[in-house]
Amino acid sequence: MNYKTTTRCIVGCLLATSASLTMAEVPESCQTVRLAEVGWTDITATTALTSEVLEGLGYETRSDTVSVPIAYAGMKNGDFDVFLGNWMPSMASISDPYIEKGQVDRVATNLEGAKYTLAVPQYVYDAGVTSIADLDKDAEKFDSQLYGIEAGNDGNMIIQNMIDDDASGLGDWELIDSSEAGMLSELKSKTRNEEWMVFLGWEPHPMNTNFDMAYLKGADSYFGPNLGGATVHTNTRSGYVQECGNVGTLLKNLQFSLEMENQIMSAIMDEGDKPREAARSWLQENPGVLDAWLEGVTTVKGEPGLPAVKEFMGVEG
Repeated sequence: MNYKTTTRCIVGCLLATSASLTMAEVPESCQTVRLAEVGWTDITATTALTSEVLEGLGYETRSDTVSVPIAYAGMKNGDFDVFLGNWMPSMASISDPYIEKGQVDRVATNLEGAKYTLAVPQYVYDAGVTSIADLDKDAEKFDSQLYGIEAGNDGNMIIQNMIDDDASGLGDWELIDSSEAGMLSELKSKTRNEEWMVFLGWEPHPMNTNFDMAYLKGADSYFGPNLGGATVHTNTRSGYVQECGNVGTLLKNLQFSLEMENQIMSAIMDEGDKPREAARSWLQENPGVLDAWLEGVTTVKGEPGLPAVKEFMGVEG
């Protein structure tokens, strides 16, 4: 064999090896993605979107609904891989200890422009209750009750801290633990007769269009500035992005929007669509988001991810 032939062989072998590495299958240990949900429709929506994309890439997905503390304990213990609902700064007291100890990774910001704080129906706001400082003077009209969602939720913990601190005279008020659905059912019941209620509100969520409501000022030291202005982050169990790099690339690429989430949540809550159906329908109508989400992402077989997901969704490439 002469020098040129040997050189061609070496180059060819290197190219073949490079191609095989580039197109390598995802390790079997990474082919099932375990996602934590916490019973909030916004996270149900983003989890459904992510699951649809992952299954289009050939992954298997599993979603389990647990409380926020259990979601973090589960990531620490390796029971969950991904959680898409790290609302900050309100969830800092729960999430930061895990992240600071290296037990959970904060991978990317997936939503900006969110908000999370106490709210009232608009007729209550118009009656002069525009701030946390205004609540206690009308305690009787509110039955001295602050409505939260599920026990252990960060928002409930913040409300309880306000009560414990006697913030703005709320020391003798009561936190009502419920659920997202239970709280909204109570809000619907009370607004029929213009009864007074103060509750945990957030955006994105269809409550912002289904109810005439307003957010209260004055709780910045508890919920954060700008009426609880928030960003939402993607978290994973420690080292997951390094272990499962292809999913890691997808997670870093995922960017949601208020409009996107409001539309999908409305389909789930108002039209009765199942979360995966609502997510798939939205993606079929808005396939352009997949271009950015799937940049540098392959299928589990190592093939280009974008055309595979579009074919899975039944949209033209």
